[in-house]
Amino acid sequence: MLYVESFYVLFHFFIFQSDIEVFVNRLDSVESVLPYEYDAFDFCQNDTERRPSENLGQVLFGERIESSPYKFAFNKHEACTAVCMKPYDPKDKSSVDKLSFIKKGILLNYQHHWIIDNMPVTWCYDVEDGQKFCNPGFPIGCFVTQDGHPKDACVINSEFNKKNTYYVFNHVDILITYHSGNKEEWEGARLVAAKLEPKSYNHADLTHLNCGGPPMEIPAEDKEKKVNIIYTYSVTFAVNHKVKWASRWDYILESMPHTNIQWFSIMNSLVIVLFLSGMVAMIMLRTLHKDIARYNQIDSAEDAQEEFGWKLVHGDVFRPPRKGMLLSVFLGQGTQIFIMTFITLSCLGFLSPANRGALMTCAVVLWVLLGTPAGYVSARMYKTFGGEKWKTNVLLTCFLCPGIVFIDFFLTNLILWAEGSSAAMPFGTLVAILAMWFGISVPLTFVGAYFGFKKRPIDHPVRTNQIPRQIPEQSFFTKPLPGIVMGGILPFGCIFIQLFFILNSIWSHQMYYMFGFLFLVFIILLITCSEATILLCYFHLCAEDYHWWWRSFLTSGFTAVYFFVYAVHYFFSKLQISGAASTILYFGYTLIMVLIFFLFTGTIGFFACFWFVNKIYSVVKVD
Repeated sequence: MLYVESFYVLFHFFIFQSDIEVFVNRLDSVESVLPYEYDAFDFCQNDTERRPSENLGQVLFGERIESSPYKFAFNKHEACTAVCMKPYDPKDKSSVDKLSFIKKGILLNYQHHWIIDNMPVTWCYDVEDGQKFCNPGFPIGCFVTQDGHPKDACVINSEFNKKNTYYVFNHVDILITYHSGNKEEWEGARLVAAKLEPKSYNHADLTHLNCGGPPMEIPAEDKEKKVNIIYTYSVTFAVNHKVKWASRWDYILESMPHTNIQWFSIMNSLVIVLFLSGMVAMIMLRTLHKDIARYNQIDSAEDAQEEFGWKLVHGDVFRPPRKGMLLSVFLGQGTQIFIMTFITLSCLGFLSPANRGALMTCAVVLWVLLGTPAGYVSARMYKTFGGEKWKTNVLLTCFLCPGIVFIDFFLTNLILWAEGSSAAMPFGTLVAILAMWFGISVPLTFVGAYFGFKKRPIDHPVRTNQIPRQIPEQSFFTKPLPGIVMGGILPFGCIFIQLFFILNSIWSHQMYYMFGFLFLVFIILLITCSEATILLCYFHLCAEDYHWWWRSFLTSGFTAVYFFVYAVHYFFSKLQISGAASTILYFGYTLIMVLIFFLFTGTIGFFACFWFVNKIYSVVKVD
């Protein structure tokens, strides 16, 4: 019966598609920020190389997918099949350089990333507590140090024991699992898993393959010895009717035990939100309610002289801030980032991980198309501040923050170009991004600014006095700097666990798929930034300090400083990155993320405080 079933599946698969092709992606490492294309290493090349079309997100992330010489026929088992042989002659400088580059890749633990049927080919191995971890990559090889200490993957085989020696994983055992359609409504077969196990074998030559002999060694010191690396593979097929095609990614995602930690993070954040919500409710329902009731009962001038707290600064609370131009520009850019992030996470964050680069592509396109709200908010707030230099305002909105990001990105891209990394953006893509910026985003920003300046300034509930009121001496906790520093602690406490997994996905090349958790944390961050800023704003107003405009922006925006401090801690404690170029690239990209996060959180805090101040002064009777 098994033979009849195999023949049935094989027959129907050959009708539709019988060839299985392996695609290769860039190689990366946790010890270096610099990824490299597959062709950068002297591996077996495809005779007719072709690349599938890449979207903008894949190009920005440096993914370089191309065809490979590894090709099989469906359900055809192969054992110890040769792919190619790579000879290295110590007298040939080109061969020496190629072998040295492979050794460098082994030393830095660079990882292959193969793809079959748009699924990563995974290397599954046992970890602690009897669990199995499926890594969507496998190493080039491993190294045994001068003192006999096996590094990285050399611990998997006791034969890797020769000191100061490189071992190349030149053989892979591939297992492809498929779901047969003979008992379903469809015909053929669907691949549901692709796993491999890297191995090292020292083959004599292409006609005498030995997939079971001693490992392939490359001495670190003996540079006069000729080396021939023969790459081989074995492939087997297995049928599995329990795994559906729609859930074929589950075995990879379930091997990453993050769910319990994520729920702990959510509960921790909810406790912070409940605490802040209770504080705000106490202020709004008790303290503020009593203040408003007492102030509204004042009838005589003698009673009015006994006023204190936030009521005393009603004539100065809406006085335009210093550097209102810069603040309005930050608010416009922050609004653009906020809307982009909200739409991306709420509508597009649940995309399948098979849609590579789709999330980044959507985010960039949304940012370009959201120039209109950025221009509108910036112009409207600048006009409310009493500004009249509308040309300067709209130009700064178009070019200040995006220009800083572009300059940082361009400088890091120059380093990638100089290092020959696959993450370097092609010149054509760079021109396309500039065209989207200048051709779409800038005109839309001008359109938004036009409507923003055309509208009346935002009306305030109380008039502003001509002479500024003197601010009394402040206590330590109501001074600007301590208040701003304290304001960013609680929002950061809500996100730092989620931030750990995001940094892992970026720098440690782990797969991130928990966008449901991320969207929930995003909502919690909104609430926390708003409530923390409102609390501190109320305390400052009660201390008769009416300079709340910039302080409300910087209070929640200071969360980005904690983000940067955590990124520095992550770099020195979690990563093993070495080299000046990798260090510069890490901090270059981190500064871009910190700037975007600063504008995002600062804008949330500002508008929450803006609503709060307008609300409390609109219900108070002021003569």
